Amino acid sequence: MPEARPTPSPTIGPSPERPPAAATGRRTAFAWTEAEAHRRAEAGLVRRLRPRPAESDLLDLASNDYLGLTRRPEVTEAAAEAARRWGAGATGSRLVTGTTRLHTRLERELAEFCGFEAALVFSSGYAANLAVLTALGGPDALIVSDAANHASIVDGCRLARAETAVVPHADPEAVRKTLEAHPGRRALAVSDSVFSVDGDRAPLEELAAACREHGAGIVLDDAHGFGVLGVGGRGAPRGAGLAGDEDVVATLTLSKSLGSQGGAVLGPARVIEHLVNTARTFIFDTGLAPAAAGGALASLRLIAAEPNLAARARTVAASLHGLLTGAGFTSARPDAAVVSVRAPGPEEALRWAADCREQGLSVGCFRPPSVPDGVSRLRLTARADLTDAEIDRAVATIVRTAPPGAR
Repeated sequence: MPEARPTPSPTIGPSPERPPAAATGRRTAFAWTEAEAHRRAEAGLVRRLRPRPAESDLLDLASNDYLGLTRRPEVTEAAAEAARRWGAGATGSRLVTGTTRLHTRLERELAEFCGFEAALVFSSGYAANLAVLTALGGPDALIVSDAANHASIVDGCRLARAETAVVPHADPEAVRKTLEAHPGRRALAVSDSVFSVDGDRAPLEELAAACREHGAGIVLDDAHGFGVLGVGGRGAPRGAGLAGDEDVVATLTLSKSLGSQGGAVLGPARVIEHLVNTARTFIFDTGLAPAAAGGALASLRLIAAEPNLAARARTVAASLHGLLTGAGFTSARPDAAVVSVRAPGPEEALRWAADCREQGLSVGCFRPPSVPDGVSRLRLTARADLTDAEIDRAVATIVRTAPPGAR
């Protein structure tokens, strides 16, 4: 029997059949990323993924689970049942095989709950914002955008191929003047309803008045308002008396107050029909997974049945803000469920969040370039299911771990 030959060891270095990598440029094509990594490290802006376990003893004030519905048995069972019945994935784009009865039922109930004529569900809130701005924008349009708008709005403006005017934060008069400077132009103004950094509410009534003087459309990203603001959590547009108006379109996520995943656009039926036919993030994207649609639908029905959830989230936010400012920290008054605490700098914010985590509290950490004003912060989520004892524990941990200069 012939002697078995040893398995060749892996070749280290270039194969003799191929030219050296340096000769083809493969080894240097992305070398520039090392310089970028060094620059981020020097600025204290390195971001890292931190996989979380399924179960944790950490007190969670970092997630966007505003109403505490992600783990409600009614929601998780609805998601599981949807997966068992419809499959793990949507199997295709919404216009091919990706629309189930769950999707259309969710759209119908979302529109009814929020007070709009129609709704359209997307795979994410990011995709929903891109869809609206690209489908309603275009080379002949003007988009007026708040300086503190979310990155998805910024990217949507860029992709819309429209002229975009960025105006000072929460300044309806600046919107009015910008529209005045472009008479007769097809235009729309876009704003978060609640801004994700400091949790402040946009002046929606004044913004709408400025737009209506010039016939401009109004696009409101209600990701942080839906489920928390408005009667029973029906959203900021509903609370401001704008829901259902012919010149108003709203977007929202299913991943915050509904504790699921996905996004939606709400507005006049003719706008929704236009998106179905023109929005690339709808036409060419795989539909939302049935489990996410089923979970979101169950959460929506829970919010309708338990309107106190929205009020409780606002109460928790007010309590956190009052205790933190009473302890000497700088914190913007929250209008919804986002509470921020200013930090001396990016490295201090990162260390502060890490120290909180070591002591059993999970908090968010916002640093440049995520914050438009360049001020680093801890970001806290005022969840509706937090107890008063947990609120006190969270504040005590933040006080105990505060870096020098934080107050």
